[in-house]
Amino acid sequence: MLQNSKGFASFSVDNISKAKQFYGEVLGLSFTEGMGGVVLDVEIADSNPLVIYEIKHHKPASFTVFNFPVENIEDAVAKLNAKGVVFEQYDTDNIKTDSDNIFRGGGPLIAWFKDPAGNILSVLQE
Repeated sequence: MLQNSKGFASFSVDNISKAKQFYGEVLGLSFTEGMGGVVLDVEIADSNPLVIYEIKHHKPASFTVFNFPVENIEDAVAKLNAKGVVFEQYDTDNIKTDSDNIFRGGGPLIAWFKDPAGNILSVLQE
């Protein structure tokens, strides 16, 4: 039934102004505003838009809500660090990040960071 549907990802933030600054200026993404400026349709190359919306009682998820595939994770992490992005450090039984905050434990190389609303995002190199 839905095999031909063009799905899209969406998640909430607590402050759309901070989201505009972070996703636009820090991450360098383009977006259009909707619904009186409380919804952002973020343009992602070769995919459907990412919809970010403001809600009063936002609670960030405890898991990754969006992944950005990159060709070179070390380069992506360095460039985002230079823009002030702080990457998450993990040292659990299942997930251990290295000194560059990159997980290299099997599967794609991945580094996690949070947006101003606490949503977990990642860059990953397959």
